[in-house]
Amino acid sequence: MRVLVVEDEQRLADAIARGLRAEGMAVDVAYDGDAGHEKSSLTRYDVVVLDRDLPGMPGDELLTELTSGDRLTRVLILTASAGLDDRVAGLSLGADDYLSKPFSFVELVARVRALGRRATPAAPPVLRHGDLELDPGRRTVHRAGDPVELTRKEFGVLEVLLSAAGSVVSSEQLLERVWDENADPFTTTVRVTVMTLRRKLGEPSVVETVVGSGYRIPVDAPA
Repeated sequence: MRVLVVEDEQRLADAIARGLRAEGMAVDVAYDGDAGHEKSSLTRYDVVVLDRDLPGMPGDELLTELTSGDRLTRVLILTASAGLDDRVAGLSLGADDYLSKPFSFVELVARVRALGRRATPAAPPVLRHGDLELDPGRRTVHRAGDPVELTRKEFGVLEVLLSAAGSVVSSEQLLERVWDENADPFTTTVRVTVMTLRRKLGEPSVVETVVGSGYRIPVDAPA
């Protein structure tokens, strides 16, 4: 899941980002409305955690942009304004959820995950390919009934490839969906992660390299 945190309190923004990354999400951070606008214009985020009180572009203006047209991005308003009128105003502008400061981080994670599920096309609760099974909710992977221990990045790559249902996923798309803006697109990060993922999943290999295009798990590949 790709998340953007737009929050002008830098320490809070960084703490939220660290916590969400620890939960396996790819997180970018913007400390004002202008930076949030720029990042959201260049990258499709599943969820944006947005403070309404921002320097630069006002939070409400950015919110209107994020929710315009047929965008699938979901927006969680995060603000110190806890009054009913403030909540109604934010939701009427298109926000999907509202969380007042101070907040429980556990609750924030739960709400972000719930919004993330709404931001992407419906997928089966458990993703399967032959004898390979990935459960996004429990964050578990099994092959032929045996558990497979994966890092967060390996799990994310496998989830994206299984969700693609046989379509080719480029290295750039994997960087966008699994890592964040701090990932260097010129490194061998994706190739190395796919290599270790293949090794952990064992034989026969399920991840196919499409030369010059990316990777896929063919629908009709042998299990």
